Parts: sequence; C-alpha cells; structure tokens
Amino acid sequence: MNKRRTGSLYEQTAADFLKSKGLRILQKNFRCRSGEIDLVARDGRYLVFVEVKYRRTKHQGEAVCAVDLRKQQKILDTAGYYLLVRHLSADTPCRFDVVGIDGQKIHWIRNAFMGQR
Repeated sequence: MNKRRTGSLYEQTAADFLKSKGLRILQKNFRCRSGEIDLVARDGRYLVFVEVKYRRTKHQGEAVCAVDLRKQQKILDTAGYYLLVRHLSADTPCRFDVVGIDGQKIHWIRNAFMGQR
C-alpha cells in the first residue's frame, strides 16, 4: 500500500475514533500553500485542528512524537488560513490535537500544542 493510501486509511480511523468521542468532523485534508491539516473538527465550542500520525512499529519512536516544532508551526499557519477563508474570527476558540496510531493502539492528545497564529 502506498503512503497516501495508508495515510488516508489511518486518517479515517482517527476520524471514526474522534466521532466516537463526540467530535463532529468538518473537513478532511485541508490544504493550502502553508501546509495541510489532516482533520478539522468541532468539539463543543472549540474548532479542533487534528494532526494524525501512524507508525506500524515503535522502531522510529511513538507516532505522536513525530509532530515536532516545525510541523506545529505549519499547522498553526494553515489553521490561520483556514479561519481566513472560512470567514471565521481570529477569536474563534481553537485547539490543536494529535492522534497517534501505533500499530492498533490509538493515542489522543488534546491541546497537544499551542501557539500564535
């Protein structure tokens, strides 16, 4: 299976998991020049930007650890653009979550990182 197909499969797994926890998925794979956000969801009053990472084994470390500062900044920039094109206020309550899938185990980190958009 190619990387894009594998990514799509685990992004859907993450979306299904988050739906089971009460989140409403608004969009998958939002892309712009700044980068890509795997999932955009609503959790109560929060607009949630979700990065999904998958690792078949822990040989390269846990999946959630793959979201480094550089990736976080790309997500923040992309989220800012999402708010702009959706005509949402910069004051919209946002959260940045990471879903890491290690083999068959799912780790969900709410408020995985914060920053200025």
